[in-house]
Amino acid sequence: MLGTIVDAEVLTDAVRLACRAPSLHNSQPWRWVAHGGRLDLHLDPNRAVHGDQSAREALISCGAVLDHLRVAMAAAGWTAEVERFPDAEQPEYLATIGFTASERVTDMQRHRANAILARRTDRLPFMAPSNWIPVETVLKGVIEDPVSLYMVGDELRAKIAEASELADALRLYDSAYHAELSWWTAPFEVSDGIPESALVSAAESDRVDIGRTFPVTHNRERRLEVGDDHSRIVLLSTASDEPGDALACGEALSAVLLECTMAGLATCPVTHLTEVPAGRALLAGLVGGDDLPQILIRIGGVPALETLPAPTPRRPLADVLHFRI
Repeated sequence: MLGTIVDAEVLTDAVRLACRAPSLHNSQPWRWVAHGGRLDLHLDPNRAVHGDQSAREALISCGAVLDHLRVAMAAAGWTAEVERFPDAEQPEYLATIGFTASERVTDMQRHRANAILARRTDRLPFMAPSNWIPVETVLKGVIEDPVSLYMVGDELRAKIAEASELADALRLYDSAYHAELSWWTAPFEVSDGIPESALVSAAESDRVDIGRTFPVTHNRERRLEVGDDHSRIVLLSTASDEPGDALACGEALSAVLLECTMAGLATCPVTHLTEVPAGRALLAGLVGGDDLPQILIRIGGVPALETLPAPTPRRPLADVLHFRI
């Protein structure tokens, strides 16, 4: 029953794992409050990226951490019961989650939780994904309303690459954007932002046709045997930009990333196209339909013997999880 009390240690471990979720520039714009064996998820407006003034991408990030939390708790033997936006007077109060003890934990639930630790945002070029048809079927099966999933065909690849270049070009002289991007990629040890090891060199960036242009690093060129990017592109979209749709999009993003990780595939979320109105409109026109594009995901293979890169940093748990008596 919903009144079952979960140990604080279980909640702590689950939140720690859930916070491996991806977020825009690794900004981690979430805050958890634990009380009475329950968890509340809040948007932390102080963590929102300036370029995301509507907080749409911050909500997507919070949706991803919410789905990661459900996965983590399932592996610990608990089923999450989520009420989204429980208080209309508090728009930053995104969800309250109660838990019911599960009869058993399946191998698949453990596998999915392990995928949280194995997942990385990989900005390097990918090989074409193997066994793509069954993966595509699985991905379509994990998407629920109000989110739609669109598989971008090869015939649209060049056009979307042009839209990617356009989105970058429109920000070429946006000094505030570039200053913020440089701040989130500063080359010193921090608990948020994107470390240099997770960025690409100019030569590597040239081999990826759909991706954000980050400050140039001096990393040696990697994956030379892969050549240019041969990833498959998936688009997540929603009917509106309402907070509920954005949160649901983040939950869908989490599901897609974890399914791909379990299938042995690498992933990279791409959002710079949908941050610029012209780029977003062009993307919507290319794929058709009335939905609003929210996020692209590159999916592909990597060399089998390649060493898994170190995980990107996360904020101390004491900064994101608070226990209320």
